[in-house]
Amino acid sequence: MMNNDSIELTSADFDRAMMQRAITLALKGVGHVAPNPLVGCVITHDGVVIGEGYHAKFGDAHAEVNAIASVQNPEMLKESTLYVTLEPCAHYGKTPPCADLIVKFGIPRVVIGAMDPFPLVNGRGAQRLREAGVEVEENIEHEACREMNRRFFCFQEKKRPYVILKWAQTSDGFMDVVRNCGEKGVRWISGPETKLLVHQWRSEESAVLVGRNTVINDNPLLTVREVSGTSPLRIVLTQDAQLPEGSAVLDQLAPTLILNNHLSNKIGDTEWLQCADVHDLSEVLQTLHARNIQSVFVEGGAKVLHSFIDSGLWDEARVITGSPTFEDGLAAPVLKGRLTETMTRGSDVIHFYRNQG
Repeated sequence: MMNNDSIELTSADFDRAMMQRAITLALKGVGHVAPNPLVGCVITHDGVVIGEGYHAKFGDAHAEVNAIASVQNPEMLKESTLYVTLEPCAHYGKTPPCADLIVKFGIPRVVIGAMDPFPLVNGRGAQRLREAGVEVEENIEHEACREMNRRFFCFQEKKRPYVILKWAQTSDGFMDVVRNCGEKGVRWISGPETKLLVHQWRSEESAVLVGRNTVINDNPLLTVREVSGTSPLRIVLTQDAQLPEGSAVLDQLAPTLILNNHLSNKIGDTEWLQCADVHDLSEVLQTLHARNIQSVFVEGGAKVLHSFIDSGLWDEARVITGSPTFEDGLAAPVLKGRLTETMTRGSDVIHFYRNQG
């Protein structure tokens, strides 16, 4: 008779558990490593964790370097297994190749979560390890590793930033009142709990994007203030390159990029960049890709949101439904996507969608 209390993990189960731990470590780098991917690393010896690390900041040491450095007795590495969420790099960038470091320390087995599509890696890291006699296992917890780095994979494979749409709508389906008389100022729909969450979301993305009308009507700061984090690059789409004097996005408190059809210039942290056509979102996203911007958080307004939806150039949407009603106004966009999650914050309900296109 089997005693359930004594059931041990199979080697495959143990590999998956260690990769899940590596994913947990990698997520500590959210908001700090872009355009690099999130990477976590765990090193085990005889079934015991002897080292851990993750990529903490863009330009700093990679996860494998930090994990190896954390091992108290380096001699144990020669009988260890290294788990890493993304294929070790095989090229010189801001740091030396991690594959070479693994070989140097004589680590005999490496388990990889997902292969790296970056052209200078893309299988070369695993090949370098195998050529040195290292046993390599690939694609362990593959989907979870790709999901964690969905921004990075989109940037590398689709050659554009990962696009997240966000808007708030009333319980009767409006995102703003009708502004027939030039009314200015934000008409709040969501509550303070959701505002804090939105600032957290901003801190996790490379850029936040709005159209010219949102700057004119709401005059948003588009910075991170309610939580601890780095403010993203602020992007404004405007055909004529003109924004009202005193616009908050011109305050120099965070970098701002004004994409327009006419001029390129820079004053302090505010840059005007000429784009062939700001109404062509493929052109806009190609321009941002060339600037190494990995993800874009689109906060409106309605015209910009509709443009992304109609073109199919979006990956996620986060739709906040608040308790107020307007009875009439600017209708919120209608979205066709796969509902993946629903949560509440205070009196608000938030629906999360993925583009199935």
